[in-house]
Amino acid sequence: MRLSSIKRVLREHGLALVVIIVGWEVIEDIMFPVLFIWLGTHLHPIFLVGAPASWLMCFHWLTVPILWGAWMRWKGRHSESR
Repeated sequence: MRLSSIKRVLREHGLALVVIIVGWEVIEDIMFPVLFIWLGTHLHPIFLVGAPASWLMCFHWLTVPILWGAWMRWKGRHSESR
């Protein structure tokens, strides 16, 4: 991919990419530990292991490209329907 095409994509869709990255950070670093703590106190204590594990495990390499691809596909379909 050329630098000019990367700049064009960032100029057109940069805000969406930032929202996807920051949104995933919030989900991964805040929502998952809260969910595991809640499950550990209400369902079974083994879920308490998931809270620190969710901070140690990083799934950005997988989820951000999937979310970005879904966004681009949805945006393309949405733009064509207008």
